[in-house]
Amino acid sequence: MRAPGPEPRWPRRASPSTPTVSPAPERKVTVADVAAEAGVSVATVSKVLNGRPDVASDTRTRIEAILSARGYVPTKRTRRAATTEERRGGLVEMLFNDPSTPWAAEMIRGAELTARAARVGIVVSVRQSGSKGVQQWLDDVEHRGSRGIVLALSDFSPADQKRVAKLGLPTVLVDPVGDFDTDLPSIGAGNWGGGMAATRHLLELGHRRIGIITGPMRFLCSQARLAGYRVALERAGVGSDPSLIAHGDFHHASGLASAAGLLDLPEPPTAIFAANDEQGTGVYAAIQQRGLRIPHDISVVGFDDVPMSQWVSPPLTTVRQPIAELAALAIRAALSRPGAPELPQGRMELSTSLIVRESTAPPRTG
Repeated sequence: MRAPGPEPRWPRRASPSTPTVSPAPERKVTVADVAAEAGVSVATVSKVLNGRPDVASDTRTRIEAILSARGYVPTKRTRRAATTEERRGGLVEMLFNDPSTPWAAEMIRGAELTARAARVGIVVSVRQSGSKGVQQWLDDVEHRGSRGIVLALSDFSPADQKRVAKLGLPTVLVDPVGDFDTDLPSIGAGNWGGGMAATRHLLELGHRRIGIITGPMRFLCSQARLAGYRVALERAGVGSDPSLIAHGDFHHASGLASAAGLLDLPEPPTAIFAANDEQGTGVYAAIQQRGLRIPHDISVVGFDDVPMSQWVSPPLTTVRQPIAELAALAIRAALSRPGAPELPQGRMELSTSLIVRESTAPPRTG
C-alpha cells in the first residue's frame, strides 16, 4: 500500500501532432561576412581588428559599426591568421606615369631590393588618365590591403591627392620625374646643383658655347637643372644664349630632334648638356648622323647615371643622382606608420655627383 503524499509528476509525452524541435544553433559571424557587408577586403577588416592605423577613417568607422551590430567575436583561428598577416608585412604601391623609362626601371630595382629585405611585396601600376582611372587604382589599393604608397608622377590633381589621403596610408612623392604643388612629403635629388656641376665641368674644359636640352618645363626638376646651367654660365662670365636652349621631354626622340636643331645653328655649340641620359642617347644619334665624333668634335653630358650611360660609345659623362637610394628611402617611408619619424616632413633632398667618363674633352681648336 502506497504511503500518502503528493502525486508524482511524470514527464508529459509529446503529442504526435506537436513534435518537439530543437532550435538550430545560430551561425557565428565571420570576418568574411563583415567584409562583404562593408564592401571591403577581408584583409581590411583584419587590420581594423588588430588596430592597424593604415585604414581610412570612414572605412574603419563603417567596419566597427558592423562588427558591433553583428556581435562579432574573433576566434583563435582569426587572431592567428591576423598575426600571420602582420608578420608577412603586406604590400607597397608604386604609381608611375611611365614605368618603362630607364629612370623608372632603376627606381623599381632599388625599391624591390629594399622591399625584399623587409619581406614586403611591390605592386607597380601605371596611372590611367581621368579621375575614373585614379579611383579604380585607389579601390584596388584598398582591396589589396596595402601598407603604403610611393608616387612617381609628373602631376597629381588636388582632388586625387585628397582621395589618396582618405586611405590613411603613409604616402611619399619621389621626383625628379616631377614635382608639383602638394603637401605630400617628397624625396628627390639636387637638380639645381647637378645642372650647375654639369655645366661647370664643360666650362672648366674650355667650352663657351654650351647647349642644353631640358626636360618638360612643367616639371620642377627641369626648371632646377636649367637654373643650375644658367647660374654656372653667369658665374663664369658667359652669357646665356637663348638659341642654345632646347626643350625636350626626357625621351630619346626629343634628344635627337633637339640636338639636330642645335647642331644646325649657324654657330653650333661645342658641347651639349642633356637633362637626362635617355635624351643623351638621342644627342649621340644626332652627332653620329652628321659624321661627327664624340668628344673630338663635340662633348656631351647627361643626367641620371642609369646603366645605359656606361653602355654607349664612348661612355657618357653624366650627373649621378642616387636613384636606388631614393627608392630605398621611399619604401622605408611608405612602410612607416603615419606620423613616424621615418616618414619625411616636407622635402628630403639627396646630393648628386658628377661622373666623368669619355664623352667630354676640351673643345677642338682650328
